[in-house]
Amino acid sequence: MEKISFSTDDGVCEFYVLDETRVSGRNYILVADSLEDEAEAMILKDMSTETDTEAEYVPVEEEPELSAVAKVFAESLGDIDFE
Repeated sequence: MEKISFSTDDGVCEFYVLDETRVSGRNYILVADSLEDEAEAMILKDMSTETDTEAEYVPVEEEPELSAVAKVFAESLGDIDFE
């Protein structure tokens, strides 16, 4: 499982990338803070442009978008429960 690091205002956070997908021309990744059953997971949207040297991800928070992308990940992974 790939582990990636993110720079935040609070320092560096590491997440495991569980899956990735593309919806409506935008890339999304599903990440978790651990590989345990009760891990905290979130969906991140790639906001970077072609000219950016590093990817810029933001959490998906808007309900219609979050539901649509979560459905894609649920279909892809099968046994993931989004609560």
